[in-house]
Amino acid sequence: MKTNKRLALLLGGLLALSVLLTGYLDGKEKKKLKNDICSAANGKNICSESNTCGSATSACEIDVKRSGDDSATATPSFSGAKSNVPFCVKAGTTITFKSTSKNTGFVVDFGKSSPFDSGAVIMGGDDRPRSVPAKKPGCYTYSVGACTAGTIYGMCGEEVVQLVVSPK
Repeated sequence: MKTNKRLALLLGGLLALSVLLTGYLDGKEKKKLKNDICSAANGKNICSESNTCGSATSACEIDVKRSGDDSATATPSFSGAKSNVPFCVKAGTTITFKSTSKNTGFVVDFGKSSPFDSGAVIMGGDDRPRSVPAKKPGCYTYSVGACTAGTIYGMCGEEVVQLVVSPK
């Protein structure tokens, strides 16, 4: 019973976050990226072994967390990865969005251009990871939002991150 109540609260929070982020991002100019690789002439050439997550045979995990100052972080699972820094995956790699922070729900939105077959918003939480295969090569900018249940002030945060899907 307690688990069902927590799940209902988390799902309600995720739905509210989705509605808020959609309205918020539609009415606001996107944050400026410090290193906008998708606008750079050679953006797709940034991929190397040191910044590529997963492979066609192993998943790439992205840990989504709520951080201070109304922001969120997305950290890929490769050695030396930094939060909210552009990274690469090869086409065919399954990306698992998850949160290792307790009582945290997240929303990942690629907008009109998505590397996944389904262009739908990805919603999950610390108890609900979401896996999707990256299929379409290209450079993508997406928003990531995270909410922590049980907090009062500034419980949600969002950030803009970039991902490059390179051909196999």
